[in-house]
Amino acid sequence: MTEEFLHYIWKFRNYDFLNLKAVTGEVVEVISPGSHNRDSGPDFFNARIRIGDTLWAGNVEIHIKASDWNRHVHEQDRAYDNIILHVVHEADEWIRDHSGNLFFTLELNGRIDAEQYHKYLRLRCSNDWIACGSHIVTINKIVLESWLERLLVSRLERKTEEVKEIWKQSMHNWEESFYIYLARNFGFHVNSLPFELLARSIPYTTICRYRNNLFQLEALLFGQAGFLEDYFEESYPQRLQSEYQFLAHKHDLKSLDKRIWKFMRMRPANFPSLRIAQFASLMSTAEHLFSYVLETQKLEELKPRLNAGTSPYWHRHYHFGKKSPMGKKALGEESLHNMLINTVSPFLFAYGKEKGEEETAERALQYLNQLPAENNEIIRQWKKLGLKVKGAGRSQALLELKNRYCSIKKCLDCGVGRSLLKNS
Repeated sequence: MTEEFLHYIWKFRNYDFLNLKAVTGEVVEVISPGSHNRDSGPDFFNARIRIGDTLWAGNVEIHIKASDWNRHVHEQDRAYDNIILHVVHEADEWIRDHSGNLFFTLELNGRIDAEQYHKYLRLRCSNDWIACGSHIVTINKIVLESWLERLLVSRLERKTEEVKEIWKQSMHNWEESFYIYLARNFGFHVNSLPFELLARSIPYTTICRYRNNLFQLEALLFGQAGFLEDYFEESYPQRLQSEYQFLAHKHDLKSLDKRIWKFMRMRPANFPSLRIAQFASLMSTAEHLFSYVLETQKLEELKPRLNAGTSPYWHRHYHFGKKSPMGKKALGEESLHNMLINTVSPFLFAYGKEKGEEETAERALQYLNQLPAENNEIIRQWKKLGLKVKGAGRSQALLELKNRYCSIKKCLDCGVGRSLLKNS
């Protein structure tokens, strides 16, 4: 037996609750099991339990054996003074509080479905890509749909906290926050941190000041990225270098170490140098980019504005001094969708929640359902298991399911896992 499983059993009342009695003989009626506490202290807060003729309100502690109370030295911790019930699998000892009074103890041994526990153990011990891989297609469709919808909202709420942290650091300036959040996601995972550091190294007011001059924007961004410290034979990077030296002195800027940027094992189209050129172009398209995003109601109207191109130099280059075949290097469709999925939608959702504008938050969800599903290894694995992945809303939910539940075997917290155990 594990405490994790006992927590699940208690929380969802998956035990035989007929004729419940404490080990001292009192009749026990569980009115509310309480709120599950995942931090230090009692396992469940604010439970309501009738013991004998008395209705108690307080906390519940759960152990495999009653003797674990003493083994964990809870009698010396005043955080456990308000325990109204000690729930155990095996009542092997009489347990008293610090005043010497016996605890009301409820033993669940013999009241738990053995097959349910064995199925839980099989999930925990599975070495498959996901523990329930061979069973997930058998889950009731309504249960699965409901759980995935909840996961999508949970994912956006988690990203909302990231946005709010940037917003607070930006002195509650939404435009500047969007600028930093957009820059971070322009790094597309591998270079997300360098991109965020780059954005933070140049005040947003400075970016706005040079918005109408793409050459100066490139000088600022490439210079701050550390890419203008080499010797160049071509005239364009030489001009950028000269301009950056002037701007850096004027605005008291100090460049980043270019070694933080990653080029290895990347396709040239994803080189950070090219992404910086595209970012500079995007920053030059609108003085208040987030305001434009906020005011644009239709996804198809938003896409062209965000599909950043580059200055002419990059039509023949992927990096300074490294030529490429001639061609405009705007964001590809997949990269544009990535930006909409991982930047625009979460930011809109966060803004809507903070401002109490449910229509804005709902628009973020609509965008995700209108965009095509992502195509990555995790999503391909879900498809192999027989799941249909229609739209980015579904792929985002499945990413959340895999990374936040399946990969760390949180089956008892998962709607799919609980459904499988319930049906055992």
